[in-house]
Amino acid sequence: MDAMTKMWVSLFGIGMMAIAALLITFARLKTKGIIKFVLSLIAFVILIIGFICGLISII
Repeated sequence: MDAMTKMWVSLFGIGMMAIAALLITFARLKTKGIIKFVLSLIAFVILIIGFICGLISII
């Protein structure tokens, strides 16, 4: 993988982690019940995707 592709993959991973952080913050502060659980689950999945992109950009 060339350097520019690694850069874009790492930026995508950082962006996904930032979106996950914002989503979990919104879910904890503004929602209740099953919606809170669903948003937290979505944020966790997005965080895992961002983490995988970060690992791919290192390799």
